[in-house]
Amino acid sequence: MSGLIKSILPPAGVEGGEVIISCDAYDASDYRDCRVTFDTEPGRIVCASPNRVIAVIPEGKGGGGELQLDGGFFSARGSFTWGTRLASDLHPVANPAIDPETGNIYVTLSGTRGQKVPVSIYEITPDGVVAPFLSDVINPTGMAFDRTGTLHVTSRYEGTLYRVTPFKEAETIAEDLGVATGLAFDSRGNAFVGDRSGTIYRVNEIGEARTFATLEASVSAYHLAFGPDGDLYVTGPTVSSFDSVMRINSFGEVSKFYTGLGRPQGIAFDAEGNCYVAASLRGHRGIIRIAPNGRDAEVVVAGANLVGLAFDSAGDMIIVSTQRVYRAPLGIKGYSVV
Repeated sequence: MSGLIKSILPPAGVEGGEVIISCDAYDASDYRDCRVTFDTEPGRIVCASPNRVIAVIPEGKGGGGELQLDGGFFSARGSFTWGTRLASDLHPVANPAIDPETGNIYVTLSGTRGQKVPVSIYEITPDGVVAPFLSDVINPTGMAFDRTGTLHVTSRYEGTLYRVTPFKEAETIAEDLGVATGLAFDSRGNAFVGDRSGTIYRVNEIGEARTFATLEASVSAYHLAFGPDGDLYVTGPTVSSFDSVMRINSFGEVSKFYTGLGRPQGIAFDAEGNCYVAASLRGHRGIIRIAPNGRDAEVVVAGANLVGLAFDSAGDMIIVSTQRVYRAPLGIKGYSVV
């Protein structure tokens, strides 16, 4: 090796993501000699200078831990977590849901408005085996497990919150919830459902729904998660390119937690109180980590068309795009209310 990589930002990503490689004296004099590989797969260099190279992660199943940069006399390696593709040809529109007991991952094939697909929710085992799970929900959107370990799902088409029975049947819990998208449970067992037209509903365990808070309408969906502080956090992309993560306290009072994201979608927390959002930050798309103070933010996973994430018990981040599901071993302990 005859070169030096100073940093790779972000240090993890999935196919289609863009990474910035800071280096020393990179030889970009002949573009034909410029190469970047993620393990053995060639990536695409977007631009290059002696001190910085921007590259796109290639299509592939991923799962590697090394990046190599070559150019003329320059050759150097650096560590990089390339997320493994678990499944394709799906249609997630929000966070995946992970069964706390089995570790199974649940993702949607949501379809276009009003479309009834043959299978609306798929189950992925920790070993990566994909199987049909549920077929009864039109346009499934938000998914979450309650404190009893029961999966719930919203239908944005029907405005309904469903509970999935042990027989894999969708049982109605509450109706007339508008364009029901985001879903989260608090420690008392209440479900919170986001109607993207501007309402957050609180639904108790017997299915009674009341307005909890009102927000600006979203052009696509609301995404909900409770933080370790007990507040409810909400994202919902608008027509602005400078959107906010909203925080709602137990009294339904709304405030801005962080502002400056482009098209923020799926949201989750780690045990230390850091907030993770599928969004773009200063033109870079991926998973954004926001510190508990609500001021510091950075891209920690590069990716294109990402819509959601969740943490499993092994510390892996499960990431979903508009069609695919990935696992990235980041060693992060996720926070869960239930």
